[in-house]
Amino acid sequence: MANLDRIEDVMQQLSHQQYLADRSLATAIFLCLKLERPLFLEGEPGVGKTAVAQAMAQVLNVPLIRLQCYEGIDRESALYEWNYPKQLLAIRLHESSAQGGLTLGQDSLYQTEFLLKRPLFEALAPEGPAPVLLIDEIDRSDDEFEAFLLEILSEFQISIPELGTIKAKEKPFIVLTSNRTRDIHDALKRRCIYHWLDYPSFERELEIVELKVPGLDGKLRRDIVRFIQRFRREGFDKRPGIAETLDWANALEALVTRSLSPEVITDTLGVLLKDREDLKLVQEEELIERILKELEADDTSLW
Repeated sequence: MANLDRIEDVMQQLSHQQYLADRSLATAIFLCLKLERPLFLEGEPGVGKTAVAQAMAQVLNVPLIRLQCYEGIDRESALYEWNYPKQLLAIRLHESSAQGGLTLGQDSLYQTEFLLKRPLFEALAPEGPAPVLLIDEIDRSDDEFEAFLLEILSEFQISIPELGTIKAKEKPFIVLTSNRTRDIHDALKRRCIYHWLDYPSFERELEIVELKVPGLDGKLRRDIVRFIQRFRREGFDKRPGIAETLDWANALEALVTRSLSPEVITDTLGVLLKDREDLKLVQEEELIERILKELEADDTSLW
Protein backbone atom coordinates (compact mmCIF):
# COMPACT_ATOMS: atom_id res chain seq x y z
CA MET A 1 0.00 0.00 0.00
CA ALA A 2 1.16 3.53 -0.74
CA ASN A 3 2.63 5.66 2.02
CA LEU A 4 -0.15 7.95 3.28
CA ASP A 5 1.36 9.25 6.50
CA ARG A 6 0.81 12.91 5.59
CA ILE A 7 -1.83 14.97 3.84
CA GLU A 8 0.73 15.78 1.16
CA ASP A 9 1.18 12.04 0.57
CA VAL A 10 -2.55 11.68 -0.08
CA MET A 11 -2.47 14.53 -2.60
CA GLN A 12 0.58 13.09 -4.33
CA GLN A 13 -0.74 9.54 -4.53
CA LEU A 14 -4.08 10.72 -5.89
CA SER A 15 -2.29 12.81 -8.53
CA HIS A 16 -0.41 9.66 -9.57
CA GLN A 17 -3.86 8.24 -10.36
CA GLN A 18 -4.73 11.40 -12.32
CA TYR A 19 -7.00 12.80 -9.62
CA LEU A 20 -6.09 16.33 -8.55
CA ALA A 21 -7.38 16.84 -5.02
CA ASP A 22 -7.15 20.13 -3.17
CA ARG A 23 -5.84 20.19 0.39
CA SER A 24 -9.27 20.22 2.05
CA LEU A 25 -10.36 17.04 0.26
CA ALA A 26 -7.01 15.38 0.90
CA THR A 27 -7.34 16.29 4.58
CA ALA A 28 -10.79 14.68 4.76
CA ILE A 29 -9.45 11.50 3.13
CA PHE A 30 -6.42 11.48 5.44
CA LEU A 31 -8.65 11.75 8.51
CA CYS A 32 -10.92 8.97 7.26
CA LEU A 33 -7.90 6.70 6.93
CA LYS A 34 -6.51 7.57 10.35
CA LEU A 35 -9.81 7.54 12.24
CA GLU A 36 -11.29 4.64 10.25
CA ARG A 37 -14.40 6.60 9.37
CA PRO A 38 -16.46 6.64 6.16
CA LEU A 39 -16.12 9.61 3.81
CA PHE A 40 -19.34 11.41 2.85
CA LEU A 41 -18.99 13.45 -0.35
CA GLU A 42 -21.76 15.81 -1.35
CA GLY A 43 -21.89 18.09 -4.37
CA GLU A 44 -23.36 18.80 -7.77
CA PRO A 45 -23.37 16.00 -10.37
CA GLY A 46 -20.14 15.74 -12.34
CA VAL A 47 -17.72 17.31 -9.85
CA GLY A 48 -15.71 14.11 -9.35
CA LYS A 49 -17.24 12.44 -6.29
CA THR A 50 -17.34 8.93 -7.70
CA ALA A 51 -13.83 9.35 -9.10
CA VAL A 52 -12.50 9.83 -5.54
CA ALA A 53 -13.46 6.26 -4.66
CA GLN A 54 -12.05 4.94 -7.93
CA ALA A 55 -8.75 6.74 -7.39
CA MET A 56 -8.51 5.62 -3.76
CA ALA A 57 -8.95 1.99 -4.78
CA GLN A 58 -5.95 2.41 -7.07
CA VAL A 59 -3.95 4.24 -4.40
CA LEU A 60 -4.62 1.51 -1.83
CA ASN A 61 -4.21 -1.20 -4.48
CA VAL A 62 -7.45 -2.91 -3.46
CA PRO A 63 -10.67 -3.79 -5.32
CA LEU A 64 -13.47 -1.27 -5.70
CA ILE A 65 -16.93 -2.52 -4.77
CA ARG A 66 -19.73 -0.24 -5.91
CA LEU A 67 -23.30 -0.12 -4.66
CA GLN A 68 -25.33 2.09 -6.98
CA CYS A 69 -28.35 3.37 -5.08
CA TYR A 70 -31.72 3.84 -6.73
CA GLU A 71 -35.30 4.50 -5.75
CA GLY A 72 -36.66 1.41 -4.00
CA ILE A 73 -33.30 -0.19 -3.16
CA ASP A 74 -33.67 -2.51 -0.17
CA ARG A 75 -31.62 -4.57 2.26
CA GLU A 76 -31.71 -7.76 0.19
CA SER A 77 -30.44 -6.21 -3.03
CA ALA A 78 -27.63 -4.40 -1.18
CA LEU A 79 -26.57 -7.02 1.35
CA TYR A 80 -27.43 -10.64 0.59
CA GLU A 81 -30.06 -13.06 -0.65
CA TRP A 82 -30.50 -16.76 -0.07
CA ASN A 83 -29.96 -18.93 -3.11
CA TYR A 84 -33.35 -20.65 -3.07
CA PRO A 85 -32.79 -22.82 -6.17
CA LYS A 86 -29.58 -24.16 -4.63
CA GLN A 87 -31.32 -24.76 -1.30
CA LEU A 88 -34.14 -26.63 -3.06
CA LEU A 89 -31.62 -28.73 -4.96
CA ALA A 90 -29.86 -29.59 -1.69
CA ILE A 91 -33.17 -30.69 -0.17
CA ARG A 92 -33.97 -32.94 -3.13
CA LEU A 93 -30.49 -34.47 -3.17
CA HIS A 94 -30.74 -35.14 0.55
CA GLU A 95 -34.20 -36.68 0.22
CA SER A 96 -33.05 -38.99 -2.57
CA SER A 97 -30.07 -40.21 -0.55
CA ALA A 98 -31.45 -39.96 3.00
CA GLN A 99 -32.07 -43.12 4.96
CA GLY A 100 -34.75 -43.65 7.53
CA GLY A 101 -36.73 -40.62 6.46
CA LEU A 102 -34.22 -38.10 7.81
CA THR A 103 -34.86 -34.55 6.67
CA LEU A 104 -32.43 -31.74 6.04
CA GLY A 105 -32.45 -29.35 8.99
CA GLN A 106 -33.00 -25.62 8.68
CA ASP A 107 -29.53 -24.96 10.11
CA SER A 108 -28.00 -26.89 7.24
CA LEU A 109 -29.86 -24.84 4.66
CA TYR A 110 -28.84 -21.46 6.01
CA GLN A 111 -25.08 -21.62 5.64
CA THR A 112 -22.75 -19.32 3.74
CA GLU A 113 -22.59 -21.78 0.83
CA PHE A 114 -26.22 -20.90 0.08
CA LEU A 115 -25.65 -17.18 0.41
CA LEU A 116 -25.62 -14.81 -2.56
CA LYS A 117 -23.36 -11.96 -1.52
CA ARG A 118 -24.32 -8.46 -2.61
CA PRO A 119 -21.97 -5.42 -2.52
CA LEU A 120 -22.24 -4.60 1.21
CA PHE A 121 -21.63 -8.20 2.28
CA GLU A 122 -18.72 -8.51 -0.16
CA ALA A 123 -17.13 -5.38 1.28
CA LEU A 124 -17.33 -6.61 4.88
CA ALA A 125 -16.37 -10.23 4.17
CA PRO A 126 -14.16 -10.11 1.08
CA GLU A 127 -12.16 -12.99 -0.35
CA GLY A 128 -9.01 -10.86 -0.38
CA PRO A 129 -7.94 -7.51 1.11
CA ALA A 130 -10.44 -5.00 2.47
CA PRO A 131 -11.79 -3.08 -0.53
CA VAL A 132 -12.93 0.45 -1.16
CA LEU A 133 -16.72 0.44 -0.84
CA LEU A 134 -18.52 3.08 -2.88
CA ILE A 135 -22.14 3.73 -1.88
CA ASP A 136 -23.03 5.93 -4.82
CA GLU A 137 -25.87 8.48 -4.89
CA ILE A 138 -27.26 7.66 -1.46
CA ASP A 139 -29.79 10.46 -1.94
CA ARG A 140 -31.66 8.23 -4.41
CA SER A 141 -32.53 5.78 -1.62
CA ASP A 142 -35.12 6.28 1.15
CA ASP A 143 -35.08 6.84 4.92
CA GLU A 144 -35.46 3.14 5.66
CA PHE A 145 -32.37 2.25 3.66
CA GLU A 146 -30.39 5.02 5.36
CA ALA A 147 -31.35 3.58 8.76
CA PHE A 148 -30.25 0.13 7.62
CA LEU A 149 -26.78 1.50 6.75
CA LEU A 150 -26.12 2.91 10.22
CA GLU A 151 -24.79 -0.36 11.67
CA ILE A 152 -22.41 -0.82 8.76
CA LEU A 153 -21.11 2.75 8.88
CA SER A 154 -20.55 2.82 12.64
CA GLU A 155 -19.65 -0.78 13.54
CA PHE A 156 -18.49 -2.16 10.18
CA GLN A 157 -20.74 -5.14 10.74
CA ILE A 158 -24.03 -6.64 9.61
CA SER A 159 -26.60 -8.77 11.39
CA ILE A 160 -28.05 -11.77 9.57
CA PRO A 161 -30.83 -13.57 11.47
CA GLU A 162 -29.77 -17.06 10.36
CA LEU A 163 -26.01 -16.53 10.79
CA GLY A 164 -25.65 -13.90 13.50
CA THR A 165 -23.35 -10.89 13.30
CA ILE A 166 -20.75 -10.66 10.55
CA LYS A 167 -18.01 -8.17 11.46
CA ALA A 168 -15.30 -7.00 9.10
CA LYS A 169 -11.89 -8.42 10.01
CA GLU A 170 -10.31 -5.48 8.23
CA LYS A 171 -12.34 -2.31 7.76
CA PRO A 172 -13.01 -1.23 4.18
CA PHE A 173 -12.52 2.37 3.11
CA ILE A 174 -16.10 3.57 2.60
CA VAL A 175 -17.10 6.48 0.35
CA LEU A 176 -20.70 7.70 0.19
CA THR A 177 -21.77 10.21 -2.44
CA SER A 178 -24.84 12.42 -2.72
CA ASN A 179 -26.01 14.84 -5.40
CA ARG A 180 -28.15 16.53 -2.74
CA THR A 181 -31.45 15.87 -4.46
CA ARG A 182 -32.79 15.49 -0.92
CA ASP A 183 -31.46 15.97 2.60
CA ILE A 184 -29.63 13.04 4.17
CA HIS A 185 -30.37 12.36 7.84
CA ASP A 186 -27.95 13.70 10.42
CA ALA A 187 -27.67 10.24 12.00
CA LEU A 188 -25.94 8.97 8.87
CA LYS A 189 -23.76 12.04 8.40
CA ARG A 190 -22.57 11.90 12.02
CA ARG A 191 -20.96 8.55 11.34
CA CYS A 192 -18.91 10.00 8.50
CA ILE A 193 -16.40 12.72 7.78
CA TYR A 194 -18.24 15.17 5.55
CA HIS A 195 -16.82 17.08 2.60
CA TRP A 196 -18.59 19.34 0.12
CA LEU A 197 -17.04 18.92 -3.32
CA ASP A 198 -17.52 22.08 -5.36
CA TYR A 199 -16.76 22.99 -8.94
CA PRO A 200 -13.02 23.58 -9.33
CA SER A 201 -11.37 26.95 -9.66
CA PHE A 202 -10.17 28.08 -13.08
CA GLU A 203 -6.57 27.11 -12.31
CA ARG A 204 -7.52 23.66 -10.98
CA GLU A 205 -9.86 22.88 -13.87
CA LEU A 206 -7.15 23.94 -16.31
CA GLU A 207 -4.76 21.52 -14.59
CA ILE A 208 -7.33 18.72 -14.83
CA VAL A 209 -7.88 19.26 -18.56
CA GLU A 210 -4.13 19.41 -19.17
CA LEU A 211 -3.69 16.15 -17.25
CA LYS A 212 -6.58 14.28 -18.87
CA VAL A 213 -6.39 15.66 -22.42
CA PRO A 214 -2.65 16.33 -22.86
CA GLY A 215 -2.74 16.55 -26.66
CA LEU A 216 -4.95 19.64 -26.72
CA ASP A 217 -3.49 22.96 -27.88
CA GLY A 218 -2.60 25.16 -24.91
CA LYS A 219 -4.60 28.20 -26.01
CA LEU A 220 -7.67 26.12 -26.91
CA ARG A 221 -7.44 24.37 -23.55
CA ARG A 222 -7.43 27.69 -21.76
CA ASP A 223 -10.33 29.00 -23.87
CA ILE A 224 -12.37 25.87 -23.13
CA VAL A 225 -11.97 26.24 -19.37
CA ARG A 226 -12.67 29.98 -19.47
CA PHE A 227 -15.86 29.35 -21.44
CA ILE A 228 -17.00 26.55 -19.10
CA GLN A 229 -16.31 28.61 -15.99
CA ARG A 230 -18.41 31.45 -17.38
CA PHE A 231 -21.06 29.09 -18.79
CA ARG A 232 -21.77 27.60 -15.36
CA ARG A 233 -22.92 30.94 -13.99
CA GLU A 234 -26.07 30.80 -16.11
CA GLY A 235 -29.32 29.50 -14.67
CA PHE A 236 -29.10 25.96 -15.97
CA ASP A 237 -31.06 23.19 -14.31
CA LYS A 238 -28.13 20.82 -14.85
CA ARG A 239 -24.86 22.68 -15.02
CA PRO A 240 -21.96 20.98 -16.80
CA GLY A 241 -19.48 19.40 -14.41
CA ILE A 242 -15.85 18.41 -14.77
CA ALA A 243 -16.92 15.26 -16.59
CA GLU A 244 -18.61 17.39 -19.25
CA THR A 245 -15.56 19.66 -19.50
CA LEU A 246 -13.35 16.65 -20.24
CA ASP A 247 -15.86 15.16 -22.67
CA TRP A 248 -16.03 18.50 -24.49
CA ALA A 249 -12.25 18.83 -24.61
CA ASN A 250 -11.98 15.32 -26.07
CA ALA A 251 -14.75 16.08 -28.57
CA LEU A 252 -13.07 19.28 -29.75
CA GLU A 253 -9.77 17.46 -30.08
CA ALA A 254 -11.46 14.73 -32.13
CA LEU A 255 -12.94 17.42 -34.39
CA VAL A 256 -9.47 18.96 -34.81
CA THR A 257 -10.83 22.26 -33.52
CA ARG A 258 -8.31 25.10 -33.50
CA SER A 259 -10.41 27.78 -31.83
CA LEU A 260 -13.82 28.26 -30.23
CA SER A 261 -16.49 29.77 -32.44
CA PRO A 262 -20.28 30.05 -32.08
CA GLU A 263 -20.69 27.38 -34.75
CA VAL A 264 -18.36 24.88 -33.09
CA ILE A 265 -19.93 25.41 -29.67
CA THR A 266 -23.47 25.09 -31.04
CA ASP A 267 -22.60 21.87 -32.88
CA THR A 268 -21.15 20.30 -29.72
CA LEU A 269 -23.62 21.68 -27.19
CA GLY A 270 -25.05 18.22 -26.56
CA VAL A 271 -21.76 17.25 -24.92
CA LEU A 272 -22.16 20.00 -22.31
CA LEU A 273 -25.90 20.07 -21.64
CA LYS A 274 -28.21 17.11 -21.06
CA ASP A 275 -31.51 18.89 -20.53
CA ARG A 276 -33.93 20.18 -23.19
CA GLU A 277 -34.87 23.28 -21.20
CA ASP A 278 -31.20 24.17 -20.75
CA LEU A 279 -30.66 23.87 -24.50
CA LYS A 280 -33.65 26.14 -25.12
CA LEU A 281 -32.22 28.67 -22.66
CA VAL A 282 -28.98 28.84 -24.63
CA GLN A 283 -30.84 29.46 -27.88
CA GLU A 284 -33.34 31.98 -26.52
CA GLU A 285 -30.78 34.03 -24.62
CA GLU A 286 -28.11 33.81 -27.33
CA LEU A 287 -25.75 32.82 -24.55
CA ILE A 288 -22.94 31.52 -26.71
CA GLU A 289 -22.41 34.76 -28.60
CA ARG A 290 -22.75 36.84 -25.44
CA ILE A 291 -20.26 34.79 -23.45
CA LEU A 292 -17.71 34.78 -26.27
CA LYS A 293 -17.99 38.57 -26.52
CA GLU A 294 -17.50 38.92 -22.76
CA LEU A 295 -14.42 36.73 -22.86
CA GLU A 296 -13.05 38.69 -25.81
CA ALA A 297 -13.64 41.94 -23.91
CA ASP A 298 -11.78 40.49 -20.93
CA ASP A 299 -8.84 39.68 -23.19
CA THR A 300 -8.83 43.22 -24.59
CA SER A 301 -8.88 44.78 -21.12
CA LEU A 302 -5.73 42.88 -20.21
CA TRP A 303 -3.70 44.76 -22.80
